[in-house]
Amino acid sequence: MAENALVLEGGGFRGMFTAGVLDVLMENGLYNFSSVWGVSAGAITASSFKSRQIGRSMRIMLAFRDDRRFMSLWSFATTGDIAGSEFLYDEVQNRLDPIDLPAFTENPLRMYAVATDVVFGTPAYLPCVNMPEDVVKVKASASLPPVSRMVEINGHRYLDGGTTDSIPYEVALGMEGAAQVPGHTPADKALIVMTQHRAYHKTLSPLTYEYLALRSHRYDDFPYYVEALKKRADRYNAMRARLFALEAEEHSPVLVIAPEKPVEVGVSEKDGGKLLDLYLQGRAQATQRLDEVRAFLG
Repeated sequence: MAENALVLEGGGFRGMFTAGVLDVLMENGLYNFSSVWGVSAGAITASSFKSRQIGRSMRIMLAFRDDRRFMSLWSFATTGDIAGSEFLYDEVQNRLDPIDLPAFTENPLRMYAVATDVVFGTPAYLPCVNMPEDVVKVKASASLPPVSRMVEINGHRYLDGGTTDSIPYEVALGMEGAAQVPGHTPADKALIVMTQHRAYHKTLSPLTYEYLALRSHRYDDFPYYVEALKKRADRYNAMRARLFALEAEEHSPVLVIAPEKPVEVGVSEKDGGKLLDLYLQGRAQATQRLDEVRAFLG
């Protein structure tokens, strides 16, 4: 039987697109994946997919979008994290809209939260097996520089996974040159959900977190991480180019679902109308391509 991977790009509230896609997959019983790889916000949506909770990711982003404890400069000023750590990973996770712990644990789907090792400037693929113990790995994946504290796990310091591997399809498929993840059997195929449209081109502009992180000089003691921040845009654009070339091959091992138009939702969007519209775009894309996805997954 073929091994299928599900790969989820991050992007803060752009994850509403991913939430729409995943809800349609779950509503139609498309669970035949052996692994799911989530980066930043993608790791958060991956958690709800593994626990099979339809609508949960969408509810959380819509319900708490304008709660200053959820994602705000107030949270950054008072906690050191722009995304309120205790509120998001404890209060919401365990009480306000709790994850289904038994369902998460019993599901054999292997989940990996992709983070960046700050000391080495390299990606780390952190297995998430049990909740709430492993929520710290999701937090590590989604901790944006320079507006988040580093997350320490087993002596390693981590920040946002998007800096070093925004779309980890090469690792999921075990492609040549990709990192080898202990315990992971390379997938035969990968369904990839992106949160930027196909024509998007990333730059190191003053509006990006990478630029702000470099200007802050907060990470000058971590030269490999600084180098990763400098090269993030070029790495991301090259990764997308390789992905689209692979997608165009006959009998391609990848299927990509991406927004059909430029995404106008910001990383910390507060406009509920924009968020709902992006969620519905994800649902529409998944619904239109449902037969294609079924055939691809086998």
